[in-house]
Order: sequence, then C-alpha cells, then structure tokens
Amino acid sequence: MSLKTKSVSVVIPVFNELECIARLHMEVVEVCEREGYNYEVIIVDDGSTDGSGKVIKQLAPLKYVCLRRNFGQTAAMDCGIKQAGGELIVTMDGDRQNDPADIPRLIRYLEENDLDVVSGWRKDRQDPFMKKLSSRAANFMRNLMIKDGLNDSGCSLKVYRADCFKGISLYGEMHRFIPAVLKIKGFKIGECKVNHRPRTTGKTKYGWKRGLKGLIDMVSVWFWHKYAVRPLHLLGGMGAVFFAAGFMISAVGVIFHFAGIELFRYFLPVLASFLLISGIQFFLFGLIADMLSKNYFETTSDQPYSVREVYESRDSLPKRSVL
Repeated sequence: MSLKTKSVSVVIPVFNELECIARLHMEVVEVCEREGYNYEVIIVDDGSTDGSGKVIKQLAPLKYVCLRRNFGQTAAMDCGIKQAGGELIVTMDGDRQNDPADIPRLIRYLEENDLDVVSGWRKDRQDPFMKKLSSRAANFMRNLMIKDGLNDSGCSLKVYRADCFKGISLYGEMHRFIPAVLKIKGFKIGECKVNHRPRTTGKTKYGWKRGLKGLIDMVSVWFWHKYAVRPLHLLGGMGAVFFAAGFMISAVGVIFHFAGIELFRYFLPVLASFLLISGIQFFLFGLIADMLSKNYFETTSDQPYSVREVYESRDSLPKRSVL
C-alpha cells in the first residue's frame, strides 16, 4: 500500500488557541491535500474559555471533540486518538510551533525504516531560555532513567501506526512518554529532525507544575518498565535493606547503652530517621497507587475525561477499534 493511499488522522489538542487554530487547520489541510492523503483532522477542545470552540466548528474538513472542562493535554490527546480512524495517527500541538509541513517527512521516515513510531526532534528550538533549559534537564533525567533513545521526547509532533494504541490509555502527563511506553511493549521507535517555529500568539501552557507532574510520571514509567510484573523485587529488596540497617543501628545502640553512651537520647536523629523512612514509604505507596489507578481505568468503562460534544463537518474516517 502506497503512502498516498494510507489513511491519516491528524490529532490536535487545543486549549485557548483562538488566534492561531484556524491558520493551523488550514496548513494541515493544505499539506494533506497536496500529498494526496486520505485524511481527517481531529481537533480536541480541552475546555477552552476564549471562544476557540466557535472558531473551530466553522472549519472544514474537521472532526471536533469538545471536553466538558480542561482535563489536560494528555487526556485531550488520548480522546483524539480514540476518535481516530486512520492507519497512521499524527499528533501535534495547537499553538503552530509544530510545522505541518514536516508531516510527510515523518511519515516517509516511518515507512522507509519500517518503524512503528517516529518522534519529531526540535533540534533548533524557538523557545525562551528557561523553557529550553528545563526541557534539557528533563531530557537528561529521562535518558538516565528510561533510555528511550530519543533526543526530544517532549515534541508533540509524532506519527504512530494505529496498532500502537490498542489496549493503551494515557493519564497524567504521559503524552511525552508514549514512545518510551511503546518501546517497553516492543514497538520500534525512531526520531526525525523537524522545524520548530516561535510562538507568535497566545501564552504558553507549560509551567513548573507541569514540569513536576512530568517528572513524577517519568518515575512512574521507569517503575512500570522495571518492576510492573515484579514489584516484590523492588519493595522486598528495599525492605530487606532497611530491616538490616535498622537491626545494625539497634545493635550499635545496645552496645553504646551498655558502654554508657546515651546516643539515642537526642531527639533530632530520631526525628530525621522517622521523616526519611516516612518519605520513602509514602513515595512507594504512590507508585503502588499509580499501578492500581492504571488497572482501574483499564478494567472499567471509566476514563479520566468527559466528552460534551462531537461534531463532524464531513464524513470522517470510520472510528477504529482500540480493543
């Protein structure tokens, strides 16, 4: 099957992008028409409050999905992916910093190298210094913990084969770690340089809160990769280490006591020990709760977002099954 006959779904999560969404839609349509794709454009309005929805509904061709409130980029992306009917799924940001002209290059790279995922690499990023610095720090931590082989996992411009998302749902800030999750499952991932344009309208949605959430989700992916099917190796191992340390400290305390050295009468060492152990316990409980949360959403009909409306300006591709 040639590239032109493959069906392509372009998924764009949007939150308060009134000034640029129409232009972005036009660029995506121009690229898809020029390349001769059998395509659909899916825009997910993640609870915009600036009137973006009214503008989006006037666009064509389009599948418009409106969420009841702002659930976050990951939830909006997951919703759009589940609405997609294409054999290939392209995801991108709604602020026009991702260049739709790069879509054909990513698709060709995926086909020519027989990959399942191709992630964009914004080698020459057009962002403020602090945003680039925080992104580099996040990439360093990601490569240290996850080792997905990508230089820029945070780039939203990616192309996937639809089969990648069978049985997968996205939560938290997991959209930036999709390639890592798929690599864990055995899919082949790659990376291709893309253009990155400066933001000319609106305000960035990224802040320290999203960075912190992303760091926590990174730890979750690392834990899932290492210990999802064998958590006892981690928890039991750490328990044994702490038990051994506690036994040794107790033995030393007994020796000091009989030697007349009342080391444990000081309050601060006891308090510090209590806080350290409590912190570790709470963090481990958080990881376990994360696993239980994933299991809950995967085994029930519930999902972490709610759709208010689905509107189509023309017949879209048949919605594919995600089972």
